[in-house]
Amino acid sequence: MSKRAVILVVDDEVSNIELLSAALEDDHEICFATSGEEALELARSVLPDLILLDVLMPGMDGYAVCQQIKADALLADVPVIFTTALGEQEAEVKGLELGAVDYVAKPISPVIVRARVRNHIEMKRMRDQLAELAVTDALTGLGNRRRLEQALQQEAGRLARSTADLSIIMLDIDFFKQFNDTYGHIAGDRCIIMVAATLNRAVRRAADLAARYGGEEFACVLPNTSHEEAMAIAHNIRDRVLALSIPHEGSTAAPYVTVSVGVATATCAPGIDPVSWIKAADDQLYQAKARGRNNVEGRVFLEAEMRNTWSEAA
Repeated sequence: MSKRAVILVVDDEVSNIELLSAALEDDHEICFATSGEEALELARSVLPDLILLDVLMPGMDGYAVCQQIKADALLADVPVIFTTALGEQEAEVKGLELGAVDYVAKPISPVIVRARVRNHIEMKRMRDQLAELAVTDALTGLGNRRRLEQALQQEAGRLARSTADLSIIMLDIDFFKQFNDTYGHIAGDRCIIMVAATLNRAVRRAADLAARYGGEEFACVLPNTSHEEAMAIAHNIRDRVLALSIPHEGSTAAPYVTVSVGVATATCAPGIDPVSWIKAADDQLYQAKARGRNNVEGRVFLEAEMRNTWSEAA
């Protein structure tokens, strides 16, 4: 059974909210806001699948709300349908130019609003499916590098508002070139798939992301995760890969396939480029390799260090 879409209804008249909710609640989850400011805060919290937005509201009107929604990377892809009693063509054109996908005229016709919402929800689901394919690694089914960068950007920005910790894990399959030379590329692909599956099982929370960074290198984004927790996950990944007991005659670290792991944790703050976490974790991965591989290295980075890390990376 498919998940019910979440509709955010924004209107300063409670009677309009009740009418729209009655028309849509059988098929969708409904949340509502009675002002533009409340709508933006709620939208960032629940990430709705569609927003029904009144044009004429006191304070911040619907046009201003739509403009801010489309300027927010987190919300830009959410379709907005304006609800308005305005019948002027100029008003409709203005809304469409700001990024709205449709208009519903007041007084509301339940049949029409249901049909239009259904059509736009279906189109959004199709776009989401295509977007998911674009950020999925074909070999492993994990997120690809683009998905990793998107998640890192999103989480670093979100956590900066509450100055929470973000941890990143980078790991590399040890002596993978020698593995391919010894066993062939088909076996190499199979090894990557097995390591990816192990990584996916070790990173369990819904907010966490496991991704294939490129080649034999993988990464994990761990929001709201302390350094101690991230190190425990990293050691678990290392142990799980070793327990696969994939023979590796070309390795000097162990007779089986192993991984080297780097962990970086820092408190998020405005102005720190998310790339800093990748650079910091990659430096720790380098240390793990330098100390014999099949090893985990990591540390906590201060805010000033993260800013310097980005300056060096740039």
